[in-house]
Amino acid sequence: MSFRLTVPCNRAQGEAVGAMDEVPGFGENPPVLVADEPDESKPDEWLIHAYFEHEPNNDEIALLASLGSGPANVEQLGEADWVTMSQAGLRPIRAGRFFVHTPTHRSHPPGTIPFEIDASLAFGTGQHATTSGCLEALDRLESERAHFRNIADIGTGTGLLAFAALALWPEAKCIATDIDAVAIDVARDNAAINGVRLGMQAGELLVMVADGMDSPLLAARAPFDLIIANILAGPLIELGPDLVKGLAAGGIALLGGLLDTQADAVIVAYEKLGLNLRSRGSGEWPVLVLSR
Repeated sequence: MSFRLTVPCNRAQGEAVGAMDEVPGFGENPPVLVADEPDESKPDEWLIHAYFEHEPNNDEIALLASLGSGPANVEQLGEADWVTMSQAGLRPIRAGRFFVHTPTHRSHPPGTIPFEIDASLAFGTGQHATTSGCLEALDRLESERAHFRNIADIGTGTGLLAFAALALWPEAKCIATDIDAVAIDVARDNAAINGVRLGMQAGELLVMVADGMDSPLLAARAPFDLIIANILAGPLIELGPDLVKGLAAGGIALLGGLLDTQADAVIVAYEKLGLNLRSRGSGEWPVLVLSR
């Protein structure tokens, strides 16, 4: 038996839930969380959905209600696959020329580059503003005639940004890493679903577990002419010296996962390391594009 708990929230609360790797306070069987905007004409009225394999208790209901701004509603869903149910509410995302969808929305507009990404344990389904912002930034770089041959996606999550980079620069070599072994398994599965070739040659993606830039294989493949890091502001600043060390002269660093209030601190940290800001992006979750 599965259950869905729904909590009304505003946009900021919904996007904060979308950025969470997990919600603290749950045991070994946490819910799957999804936040969405059910009515585009009401952009600040969002919903948080939590899908449980068990009936949520009062403490779990109270914890999830605290993430939103209204009372929680609990529904019994029967024996349906609750992960599939959670994906049914995720609308496809259009970001630049990319069209990111779950298995329940496979039809895509002509002229787009589609990627099928399941809702999963890994971050980066395209639903969150920082991931879609990174997709748009990659699209702009290609439209500006940027050309890359050696790409790294640090903290890849689902693998989506690495897939997008290879779609734009199909002759490049690309490596995608994450500190989480589960995320790497998810990225490999998503590569198979989306026809992304795995390997070490041009046009292929190598996926592996690594803590930031700390990997002999990353060191061997450096310097990179494009490094993507869609993580969080604190880790971005901490990673800065090693990331810049791995960036080729004239290379681009595309940094996401930071709030607008955190952008200045990240920019200052990277400018002190010798990078120049090319684009700050906009909105609550800006994407920084810096060059060496």
